[in-house]
Amino acid sequence: MIEVIPNFHPLFVHFPIALISVSAFFHLAARLLSGQPRYASPCAVLAHATLWLGALAALPTAALGWLASNSVEHDEAGHAAMLLHRSWALVTVLALIVLASLDAWRNKVDATPAWSFTTAVILAWALVASTAWHGAELVYRHGLGVIAATAPSESGEHEHQHEAAPHAH
Repeated sequence: MIEVIPNFHPLFVHFPIALISVSAFFHLAARLLSGQPRYASPCAVLAHATLWLGALAALPTAALGWLASNSVEHDEAGHAAMLLHRSWALVTVLALIVLASLDAWRNKVDATPAWSFTTAVILAWALVASTAWHGAELVYRHGLGVIAATAPSESGEHEHQHEAAPHAH
């Protein structure tokens, strides 16, 4: 079997990020439109559903992240950054599961969320964003999970093989 990527965490990580971002947006929209049930109700349905789906998507994402942390080579600085990302991820997943569980238990699918709950979802989104930031640091600052295609030249310049005229950088 040909290994395209070293693990599946990068494939799954975008789902909880997108779903919780959409959920925070629709929680806020449902609250702001609460005086107009015709518009608030569909926003509330989307707010609740994307929260539940985002929390569910966070579970395999975290599990795959755990597996990824054991499969990529890293130095001490990368290891420290990985531990920080993992800490943020565990807190974030726990917050998402608690919020989604409370929401499913206490609310109808079209119920306009309370301001306090909307604020909690926005804070959970901030946790997701921070976790994502720390994950991006692992890739872009520490190079974890990245396989270099070619070694860079000593001058730091790169070359292109073009048939057309060269372009300026």
